[in-house]
Amino acid sequence: MTNSQIRHATTPDDMDAVRQLCWDFRSFLTNVSPVNALITETFYPVPKYTALMETLEAEHARPTGIILLARLEDGTPAGCAMTHAITPQISEVKRVYVSPEARGRGIARKLMIASMEQARADGFTQMVLDTSHDLAPAQALYDALGFTRCGPYQDIPTSMLPHLVFFKTDL
Repeated sequence: MTNSQIRHATTPDDMDAVRQLCWDFRSFLTNVSPVNALITETFYPVPKYTALMETLEAEHARPTGIILLARLEDGTPAGCAMTHAITPQISEVKRVYVSPEARGRGIARKLMIASMEQARADGFTQMVLDTSHDLAPAQALYDALGFTRCGPYQDIPTSMLPHLVFFKTDL
């Protein structure tokens, strides 16, 4: 592990870094496998993702959501995670991503723990998320953090269900 700082992304510079990390994440997903490219294009075609990037602050606004940014000691943006409410009791984690250069340093774990702590402090009693079957390291992290596999927690096209893994945990 290396020293990294996890903080709320609040400044324009922070948000620019988060948006770049989100675009990098989308690119990463489309290159994992043909199935992941299909999943990404199904849920986040470029026009829809562009619109989402323009409204990130509103989508994940305090006090029911948060945008977290990890920076390395030298200030380099290293990762991001965000949450939002899907019900008054349930918080969903979105776009947990660590840049390739920063992987293996425990940053994803730190982002997830900070997300969980903030959701708990905000009064949520459960956290949910989904990931691709192809992303074994992500699944291992969620398992290690005490998440359990569950069924879909929102409407998902039937054709996508075999390719996704859903998780939940009590906070």
